[in-house]
Amino acid sequence: MRRSASFFQVLLVFTTMAGTRWPNVSGTYCKDMSSSVYRPHSVTITEFGAVGDGVTLNTKAFQNAIFYLNSFADKGGAQLFVPAGRWLTGSFSLISHLTLSLDKDAVIIGSPDSSHWPVIDPLPSYGRGRELPGNRHRSLIFGSNLTDVIITGANGTIDGQGAVWWGWFHNHTLNYTRPHLVELMYSTNVVISNLTFKNSPFWNIHPVYCSQVLVQHLTILAPLNSPNTDGIDPDSSTNVCIDHCYVRTGDDSIVIKSGWDEYGISYAHPSSNISITNITGENQGGAGIAFGSEMSGGISEVRAEGLRIANSLHGIRIKTAPGRGGYVKNVYIADVSMDNVSMAIRITGNYGEHPDDKYDRNALPMISNITIKDVVGINIGVAGILEGIQGDNFSNICLTNVSLTVQSPHPWNCSLIQGYSNYVVPESCEQLRSNCEQTPVCYDGSSYSEMRTQAPTHKHNFSLLLNPLLKLATL
Repeated sequence: MRRSASFFQVLLVFTTMAGTRWPNVSGTYCKDMSSSVYRPHSVTITEFGAVGDGVTLNTKAFQNAIFYLNSFADKGGAQLFVPAGRWLTGSFSLISHLTLSLDKDAVIIGSPDSSHWPVIDPLPSYGRGRELPGNRHRSLIFGSNLTDVIITGANGTIDGQGAVWWGWFHNHTLNYTRPHLVELMYSTNVVISNLTFKNSPFWNIHPVYCSQVLVQHLTILAPLNSPNTDGIDPDSSTNVCIDHCYVRTGDDSIVIKSGWDEYGISYAHPSSNISITNITGENQGGAGIAFGSEMSGGISEVRAEGLRIANSLHGIRIKTAPGRGGYVKNVYIADVSMDNVSMAIRITGNYGEHPDDKYDRNALPMISNITIKDVVGINIGVAGILEGIQGDNFSNICLTNVSLTVQSPHPWNCSLIQGYSNYVVPESCEQLRSNCEQTPVCYDGSSYSEMRTQAPTHKHNFSLLLNPLLKLATL
């Protein structure tokens, strides 16, 4: 696929969307969270015998420091500072009212010894490890039933040294599902900010059964061929804000989940009220933003704006299958630019395996009220493949103000879906074409509103919208 387009091509694809006014997508819950909480007590990891030579194992030092700081939890909380150095460690757990803060030249390094990553129970909404039946390895930085937790720094680094785990995965020699870099469970008021995450064994940031989560100003990196190294995975969580992150990994940049088949249905912890803003993503095997395929607890009220997706397999993707149950609804995605993306939009109704043979084959997912608007793309392979499930048409799929330069002579392939489109280039598939005899209703990010049939109002400066696209074209 070509990596660039001429300036005139950029202008051409941009003419239908330049200057469109977009709503503010940040939920009010985002404004109430901050990474700058004062902690009256602070210690440095070296006070507990840690050695930052990249060789000495410091797991006990981290554990002892956090155990000591627990005595300050009811006294305003405490900070554990990690100075410049390379701090090798196995998995360790956080406590409430704690700030883990890294110096700009600090690198926390995950041990390559799997025995330093304890094995724990599977998530109740998954019923087993995500990759293998049974248990799973605990994340490098872990916490459960916590409140008021901050992981931050002056862009210090957390490196999972995932290559050894990727090798075990490819060689089929894993005994348990691989660990994440950060997983927090059943926790509230969580902030992860101003850090670089590298080489996660599996997913990078995984808040699960959490609420009031702020993830911002992160750089997340892994080789583009690394398996399943998702960037940020809010899972069965509510009131989540993801803002100003750059993600380059082997799988989805941002992916929202909520449990797997019968386990997710019975656990019934949906993901909702999720705000995603100002994300730049590159991935080889995934999407810039994705939903599922584990979505059995339900996903709703998601607003995403300001997505820059380059050099990727998919731009926007919804993944589900018969047996999932649950729903993905009330999703609003706007202000998206893409460059060198194989498939701009994909909705898949037959994706992914099942945890076991106990799932209900009649548990069909509901996919509805999906609005995708104000999208521009250059060097796009296919505009979209949108496929529902027989007997379970995906409904109210709305595309408006979408302009793509597409290489395929067959830009759209649609089946078993219903919806509406307006100002889409190349012209969308027949199932989404407007019907003058009907008044289409599309989700607007806050409530149902009638999709206007007149041209969008141009009120923003053209150059302000063009600049992000031109930056993508130079990647």
